[in-house]
Amino acid sequence: MLGALALRAGISPIPLYLVAGLAFGQGGFLPLATSEEFIRVGAELGVILLLLTLGLEYNADELVTSLRSNARGGLVDLVLNAAPGAIAALLLGWGPVGAVAMAGVTYATSSGITAKVLSDLGWIGNRETPVVLSLLVFEDLTMALYLPILTALLAGAGLLTGSITVAVALATVTVVLVVALKFGNLIEKFVASPNSEVLLLKVIGLALLVAGIAQELQVSAAVGAFLVGIALSGELAHETRTLLMPIRDLFAAVFFVFFGLQTDPAKILPVAGLALVLAVVSMITKLLTGVYAARRAGIGRAGRVRAGIALIPRGEFNIVIAGLAVGAGVHPDLGPLAAGYVLILAAFGPLAARAIQPLVTAIANRA
Repeated sequence: MLGALALRAGISPIPLYLVAGLAFGQGGFLPLATSEEFIRVGAELGVILLLLTLGLEYNADELVTSLRSNARGGLVDLVLNAAPGAIAALLLGWGPVGAVAMAGVTYATSSGITAKVLSDLGWIGNRETPVVLSLLVFEDLTMALYLPILTALLAGAGLLTGSITVAVALATVTVVLVVALKFGNLIEKFVASPNSEVLLLKVIGLALLVAGIAQELQVSAAVGAFLVGIALSGELAHETRTLLMPIRDLFAAVFFVFFGLQTDPAKILPVAGLALVLAVVSMITKLLTGVYAARRAGIGRAGRVRAGIALIPRGEFNIVIAGLAVGAGVHPDLGPLAAGYVLILAAFGPLAARAIQPLVTAIANRA
């Protein structure tokens, strides 16, 4: 019903799915107790399918070219958007480990929500979209190194143990990238099938396998699923994307609902003001990041604004990072602050893309 309402109103359904999760989750007026495990698994599938279909839009050569040309933008993204979280944690007295955790919370864009926004608004074919995707990939690869480092810090691990964890993460990402780049044609031959049912089983099975291996090795499952999509190209990628769209949309909706189910509204209220300030700062820094990266790529004013707006949402990575920090006992307010912060940006990002972007684009085009 919420999805139908969003379509009728001409807005993204993501904020409404988040509100539904809050209403029926922890601290909501009617908590769902029996379906939580099903929704959790469905949410994980949603993230994997979102990133898989996003990877299908581009081939390996485009990925490498985009990463090379936008490496400077990725570094600017890291500095501008990790700084607000780290500074806030230090000012609140949460210590160096809390600062590292909050830096990750404010840094990473939600690949899942951004992928959904790009698809819903028909921005996939825009000139700035490869710039946005290259920044997302840069972030995901950075997270592949960041997460094992954070885990080692939270566990109080020594230098040797932490170094081994980071080395395993690096090796995993390297292997998956090499396979995607060098042996993509072999993967396509294996996956290809004249039967749509068999094709779907092969693609989804391969994506889940690679994502699962990546996650077991302390690397993001999203990175693995994205690279499986990158490995497929041409007519096969187009056919696969067409078949996957309905399944992806179904499980993506489950993911956004689950995200809201995990959050207790009562714990967010005391830190809502701070979350709002941090969210506003992050909106500005992400907008600046998108404008800078798109300008370096020769994109026009309207495309620069679209790139910045597309980078605003936060989601899955940010909650994972906050959960690790809370579990390690960094500070009891870190979890609610991160949840409030992510909810604001997860809701505002799609709304901004729908409502603010056309106005800014008109002004930019007139100028």
